[in-house]
Amino acid sequence: MALGGLLGLSGCDRLPFPSATPAASFRGIDITGAPYARTLNLTDQHGQPRTLAEFEGRVVMLFFGFVQCPDVCPTALARASEVMQRLGDDAQRVQLLFVTVDPERDTPDVLREYVAAFDPTFLALTGSLEEIRTAASEFKVYFRQVPTGGSYTVDHSAMTYLIDARGEPRVVLRHEQSVDDYAHDVRLLLHNDPGRA
Repeated sequence: MALGGLLGLSGCDRLPFPSATPAASFRGIDITGAPYARTLNLTDQHGQPRTLAEFEGRVVMLFFGFVQCPDVCPTALARASEVMQRLGDDAQRVQLLFVTVDPERDTPDVLREYVAAFDPTFLALTGSLEEIRTAASEFKVYFRQVPTGGSYTVDHSAMTYLIDARGEPRVVLRHEQSVDDYAHDVRLLLHNDPGRA
């Protein structure tokens, strides 16, 4: 569902950041110059440490979610997969990062199988719960466990960040936006970056 016209959530009611004015060029929310969404230190599904700095030269699509998410997360990853297909050769200059908010159940093996079902180039990131909380705080992402009978689900923010090839946070795309919107903003960052000389 959408919240405040900005954020799709699985049942929480917190905005991730103050409202921003969309740039005329981007279809998502322009966050150019934001002091957050700049660092990330987690481990991928293959056991390799990852930081945002190593993806400089590529546009990063970054999304927080979890494998047992019933609808928002698979929808987000399917959309990202379609964006990559639409980009053609440009997809080689784009990296999708899926950060789990459920490290207890989302083991590296589970994450490896999950993201590969959408696109073999996608990377899933995990770490200790504290490391993930630190990452979520940096990206102003909300998540919390919600008991469901003998188990639990996870309420979480449902937006996608676009980080440009210089490692700068540039755009937040809402969950309810279309594949066209996502592909449009990724292409802008690849070819005609608004706000950059």
